[in-house]
Amino acid sequence: MTYAPENPTVWMEIPVTDMDKAMAFYTAVTDMEFDYVTEGPNPMAMFKAASPGGVAGHLYPGKPAPRGMGSTIHLAAPDKLEATMERVKDAGGTVISPPIPFPRGRFFYAEDLDGNSVGFIEFA
Repeated sequence: MTYAPENPTVWMEIPVTDMDKAMAFYTAVTDMEFDYVTEGPNPMAMFKAASPGGVAGHLYPGKPAPRGMGSTIHLAAPDKLEATMERVKDAGGTVISPPIPFPRGRFFYAEDLDGNSVGFIEFA
């Protein structure tokens, strides 16, 4: 029997060096709000999903991987990809690639303020 969950990825964590700046960056780029949670060993800025079982994740104080060495997190673009690319630049991030087509839409690679690799996807 082969296991095939609805969402193979169920949670993500993005390490950041400055929570306030990272929250401002991701809010500006994604137009998403965060729940800031201080219970537990570290504070977390939690991305909100549309439903309680939706795939989400959080920002946390941590040490990002060296540039080009960490995993790439992909987030949904809130509108046209080109507009999201402009928001990345305006918020202080770096756009790494032009839009790349794939069967379900388009995406581009970027780096956040800490050099974390982030992809933004516009679904068709």
